[in-house]
Amino acid sequence: MQKSYSFDPVGIIHSPYKTKESAPIQGIFRPDTTGWVEVFPEYAEGLHDVEMFSHLILVYHLDRAGPVELIRPTLLDDDVHGIFASRHPARPNYIGLNIVRLVKREGNRLEVGGLDVIDKTPLIDIKPYVARFDSFPDACEGWFAGKEDRLKPFGRE
Repeated sequence: MQKSYSFDPVGIIHSPYKTKESAPIQGIFRPDTTGWVEVFPEYAEGLHDVEMFSHLILVYHLDRAGPVELIRPTLLDDDVHGIFASRHPARPNYIGLNIVRLVKREGNRLEVGGLDVIDKTPLIDIKPYVARFDSFPDACEGWFAGKEDRLKPFGRE
């Protein structure tokens, strides 16, 4: 089994959020906030037909997340949960994802809405959101079920 991997960013995500504290828990909480994805020129050809999709999945490196704790309180609950049962950013491989609305494409730049990413976050990959593959309306939300949306508790990512 391979013990480590490395990824070369394919671009940079730009957002109005300059700090962890200013970014929303999830992009759905600020759907009208826009930012842009700058795909590096050597990968721009891979954007062919991307404008045919209304939403994209951004996979990125959580390069400013705090230390990994496998069990910790989360943003929506003060009880502790396992890292793999949460959306907490301080994950063993510091990989995040955000489903965003594609507003428009201009060359190698994608304007997107619904970001929850800190400005200048390294982009690892982009995938099209396809509702028939990516949406499961009958999915169980686990401990998230019934939790009220709230602002980030002070001192938590």
